[in-house]
Amino acid sequence: MIDFSLYLVTDRTLSLGRTTCEVVRAAVAGGVTAVQLREKHCTTREFVAEARLLAEMLRGSGVPLIINDRLDVALAAGADGLHLGQKDMHIADARRIAGPGMIIGVSAESLDDALRAEEEGADYIGISPVFATNTKKDTAEPLGLAGIRLIRERVRLPLVGIGGINIGNAAQVMDAGADGVAVVSAIVAASCPETAAAALKQRIYRGNSSGLVPASQGM
Repeated sequence: MIDFSLYLVTDRTLSLGRTTCEVVRAAVAGGVTAVQLREKHCTTREFVAEARLLAEMLRGSGVPLIINDRLDVALAAGADGLHLGQKDMHIADARRIAGPGMIIGVSAESLDDALRAEEEGADYIGISPVFATNTKKDTAEPLGLAGIRLIRERVRLPLVGIGGINIGNAAQVMDAGADGVAVVSAIVAASCPETAAAALKQRIYRGNSSGLVPASQGM
């Protein structure tokens, strides 16, 4: 049973000089339920070292650590999961190497991507991007709230919206059918990540008109 309702994606370039561990610790205290470690500019050894620090910090908290793109780093650090983009390793290859116990999420930029990810055995889907964002440059055209509704109608897996989501629109994303929202700058770049996470968590539950328990807990 995994709670994807408030999914933090890290970005050291936005952290205002704080370490990733400092940001994640505060964000979890504020209510973050899943953490994705995304590192684009460090060496593999640095990536593994950072992942190990977070894995140790999150152990026993109930908050899974998910590694972006890199299965080797996820395995080396003993992370809970792996998130794959459309140009990363195929999910079948990742599953064969990692085994059935690892959480594997896949980014979907269209309904077809989402349907294929479900068919191929993904555990959850990141709908990307929901809105236009400056945090990540290599993104497809925004799917918008209509895109979430369309995918929700056809896909049973937990859906996490990402891209341009903040406290002003998080509730809309949940009401459109997402099981959670993934945020980067809304928490990482906040003056107080704990306060920012707590405010987002309140808004997410308010926006989930189906009830107080995120649908992803049915996983």
